[in-house]
Amino acid sequence: MHLFHQPDTSLNYLPEQESLHAVKVLRLQLGGEIVVLDGTGGYHRAKITSVNPKKCGFEIIESTFNFGKKPYNLHVAIAPTKNIDRLEWFIEKAVEIGIDEITLLRCQFSERKNVNFERLQKIVIVAAKQSARAYFPQLNPVCTFEEFIRQNDLQTESQTRLIAHCYPEEKQILKSAIANKKHILVLIGPEGDFSKEEVALALAQGFTPVSLGSARLRTETAGVMVCATAAVVLGS
Repeated sequence: MHLFHQPDTSLNYLPEQESLHAVKVLRLQLGGEIVVLDGTGGYHRAKITSVNPKKCGFEIIESTFNFGKKPYNLHVAIAPTKNIDRLEWFIEKAVEIGIDEITLLRCQFSERKNVNFERLQKIVIVAAKQSARAYFPQLNPVCTFEEFIRQNDLQTESQTRLIAHCYPEEKQILKSAIANKKHILVLIGPEGDFSKEEVALALAQGFTPVSLGSARLRTETAGVMVCATAAVVLGS
């Protein structure tokens, strides 16, 4: 069944871009069944009531709420890669595997300072629909490492705060660090890693250093590794 996104299902029609895809590309017909995702856990079976490429109408047949809700919350704060394709690949795969929030970090050694935020948001939506995830992750704009690390909302006792860096020091294994945890935040640095000053700042703010294994991973691979490990250890 074809899946579409409409954050406000009370409108009873698909947004213009989704309507165009449904009518002109998929050529769906009156009475055809679709699934409408609202991005906040609602999975709605619906039937098409009007075939309009700008406002394709639908009527909800059955609604399931909290569809596919995970037993944990994962937030990955990651530095955009120099090659934007790699960042887009990470976002796509992270959404498919299961992630709740992504923040883009501008670090001292970052080679990419800016991104096309609107394009990345579209990737989130497409990946969520592709993987039938009713919860769409929150994508936050680029902010500096220091701005992010000092945000007041990070001072949450129930949140497990981790930083993955490559400097030699004693680290916890990721799967052990997140076992039985419900709210997890992991920092992933740029191609040149976090600076020593950034690591020191994170540690001073209560972050725990973690290891993702013996291999030196690319930024986007490290991000996917975090998502996959959480899904396996905590359940997706």
